Amino acid sequence: MRIAHVMAGAPVGGAELFFERLVTAQAASGTAVLPVIRRNAARAMRLAPVRSAQLGFGGPMDVLTPWRLRQALRKFSPDVVIGWMNRAAAACPPGPWVLAGRLGGYYDLKYYRRCQHLIGNTAGIVDWIVGQGWDAARVHYLPNFAPDLAGVAPAALPVPAGAPVILAMGRLHRNKAFDVLIRAMAMLPDAHAVIAGEGPERPELAELAQRLGVGGRIHLIGWRQDQAALLAASNVLVCPSRHEPLGNVVIEAWSAGRPVVAANADGPMELIRPGQDGLLVPREDASALADALRAALRPNGLGMAGRARYLAEFAPAPVLAQWTATLGRMR
Repeated sequence: MRIAHVMAGAPVGGAELFFERLVTAQAASGTAVLPVIRRNAARAMRLAPVRSAQLGFGGPMDVLTPWRLRQALRKFSPDVVIGWMNRAAAACPPGPWVLAGRLGGYYDLKYYRRCQHLIGNTAGIVDWIVGQGWDAARVHYLPNFAPDLAGVAPAALPVPAGAPVILAMGRLHRNKAFDVLIRAMAMLPDAHAVIAGEGPERPELAELAQRLGVGGRIHLIGWRQDQAALLAASNVLVCPSRHEPLGNVVIEAWSAGRPVVAANADGPMELIRPGQDGLLVPREDASALADALRAALRPNGLGMAGRARYLAEFAPAPVLAQWTATLGRMR
């Protein structure tokens, strides 16, 4: 099978990270893969040795990208073309291939009118798409996977030796609710929070931490690629999001055997079995988040149970098998 993946997304982000993981894993398994990406030297380097096509993916005045995309696809001759998110799905041309759109959220389906199939990375997204009128036979649930992040050396963090470390990872955006985490940290005087990510809310988060008197225990360390080392250096992974369609970080924490505490946004609610492999709290509730983090920092079996879920459902092998079988049925 020959698969073209088209991604016109941001330089960093959860969907973009999984795109890179999937393309690399499919190529390593022997599948013929063409990644078509918005020009990004760092992404092209991470995708090596899979040779990618880099295009502009500009606005309405970009007349070259549609032509170049069609030429690249014709030259590669894929069986299936997958457009990732709105811009790429809308740009993908019809042809002698099956066209599928991959959604990681509740997107405007007008961008997917050319698609014959849609892929959602949660069962909730799939149900929502069918509820919008799509034929259920043409809508498919294909989960994300994470690499096995266990057993690596811990990252060096700006945290005192022996202090409990609460790790959060994601874009510094209001949807991620890192402000709620900072408020919760005011109730956890012995713990340190490490937030790995970058984005527009950095100044506001830093100011809030200083105002609440926890600035010395909140560490904004920027966007990182060493998720495994960060998890190895942490005691708990927290996902306090107001809006989270999936929550790759939950799967990554399970992979590393770390306890997970999450707000009850759509994705974490679908993933986590409360009290078994993670803890869920109401969104926007800093007090409840602090209580759950306090409980997760005590000895418990949450990390081991999450690791078992990962191996059974979200490791590369079982997920790649699902992708292969589903794309094969589309042809």
